[in-house]
Amino acid sequence: MGTSSKTEGPSTPALRRDPYEVLSVSRDSTDQEIKTAYRKLALKYHPDKNVGNPEASELFKEVAYSYNILSDPEKRRQYDSAGFEALDVDGMDMEIDLSNLGTVNTMFAALFSKLGVPIKTTISANVLEEALNGTVTIRPLPIGTSVSGKVDKQCAHFFGVTINDQQAAAGIVVRVTSTAQSKLKLLYFEQDANGGYGLALQEDSEKNGKVSSVGMYFLHFQVYRMDSTVNALAMAKDPEAAFFKRLEGLQPCEVSELKSGTHIFAVYGDNFFKSATYTIEAICAKSYEDTTEKLKEIEAQILRKRNELRQFETEYRKALARFQEVTNRYTQEKQFVDELLKKRDSIHSSFTVSRPANHIDIGSGLSNGRTDDSKVYTTGEDGGSDGKDKPTKKKWFNLNLKGSDKKLG
Repeated sequence: MGTSSKTEGPSTPALRRDPYEVLSVSRDSTDQEIKTAYRKLALKYHPDKNVGNPEASELFKEVAYSYNILSDPEKRRQYDSAGFEALDVDGMDMEIDLSNLGTVNTMFAALFSKLGVPIKTTISANVLEEALNGTVTIRPLPIGTSVSGKVDKQCAHFFGVTINDQQAAAGIVVRVTSTAQSKLKLLYFEQDANGGYGLALQEDSEKNGKVSSVGMYFLHFQVYRMDSTVNALAMAKDPEAAFFKRLEGLQPCEVSELKSGTHIFAVYGDNFFKSATYTIEAICAKSYEDTTEKLKEIEAQILRKRNELRQFETEYRKALARFQEVTNRYTQEKQFVDELLKKRDSIHSSFTVSRPANHIDIGSGLSNGRTDDSKVYTTGEDGGSDGKDKPTKKKWFNLNLKGSDKKLG
């Protein structure tokens, strides 16, 4: 399937090449051979090592895209059978787009997780390369102990955690804390075929109160991490509904258990301007059975709540649209009522003695044959004459009513 085709995806190469050709591997290569080839090429074209080189950036992207296909058994099977046309291009574009998010100084990891999902990180190429070459210094971290230290910015301290069968069966937790609230990463490395160590997992520290911390939990059941990139994506799409996206970043960790033997972890200084102080500890979960169950239960509750929020978001949006509708109607109805009452007040004000100049007064409207002495005249404010020779104003109760010889008093 060495054909190439164009794609409009922003993070895929403009002209796709055969992924086997890109990674320089044969079609019958094993998963480990593909992973090893990818790691070498990703380091070769890593942005850290090719600053200001757009060609290297495109090659890095092409290598990542090719590995994304060949590292996933289903995608590889689809490609082998029908080429690029058989793949879900949109979905793949999204996965690679996630690896390209970031700000100044954000680099890309030179490895992918076991599931083939790209890892965005600020880990320097030097750290990754030294690990892959097996030239890093590894300090022992026995189970049940802790080690404190200070790591320079963009550097890493490596630790070897050796566990026996009983400890592996009980579960292992590795945690890093910093009372200085330093920004850290906890890294987990796999043994590479060439004797070095390839990055397999990473977790970013989070501030919690006066301490920053990060941990990995290998407890024989599915544990989760909070992927802030996913949260940022969801919130950017709809800031007004950001609350509903807070749990969307909860992603399953790729490794849920460790076998007996020595496992390599590293504390990476993620501060940009200063070194990071830390304490790392390795714990066997056998002494924390209650805590383990609590973690399992609380994450199950979070997952249930996430599903509830997804449903509630639909209800909320419908209610919000309805609220907007009734709010608009409220505004319209209020305006209409104000106009009605205004008209009513205007009609009320028409019932007044003070008539317009062209209005026929009460005297001229009578046809009872009475003389002009029944006309109504206005007087001055003092009740007397306004200075002209006018008859005295007759009050309404002094008018003779038709058919009556009696004046009303």
